[in-house]
Amino acid sequence: MKKTFSVLLIILLFVMLAVVRQYQDSLFYDPLIIFFKLSFTSLPLPDLLVPKFYAHLTFRFLLNTLLSLGILWFLFKKWEIIKISALIYLLFFTALMGLMVLAMHTSDVGNYQFLFYVRRFIIQPLLLLLLIPAFYFIRR
Repeated sequence: MKKTFSVLLIILLFVMLAVVRQYQDSLFYDPLIIFFKLSFTSLPLPDLLVPKFYAHLTFRFLLNTLLSLGILWFLFKKWEIIKISALIYLLFFTALMGLMVLAMHTSDVGNYQFLFYVRRFIIQPLLLLLLIPAFYFIRR
């Protein structure tokens, strides 16, 4: 029964990650979503409310991180894994936001590939896809 409850909570947390992705347009201020859907190779970056943009990126990363840490907790139920994961998320966030600021201010028109991928790592819970197999492998 306890295992079934954990599995249901893991599924719920994954669904919540999907809901964040599904409603990203209404939940977060991110003009780059539309920009990168267009043919952005010849367009300049859209006008951004920079503090609001960075605040929403931070909020989205934090939301994805909390959901991801919940998934990791119900998968492994070890505080050491949560502590290490939280530190990894903090380090990745610091590095990625630094790279994001650098990319925003140094990218030439039409050369936004680096910016695209850095932003992708911030707004998507990709780190979770690396941590689950890593901790599973370490546990074995």
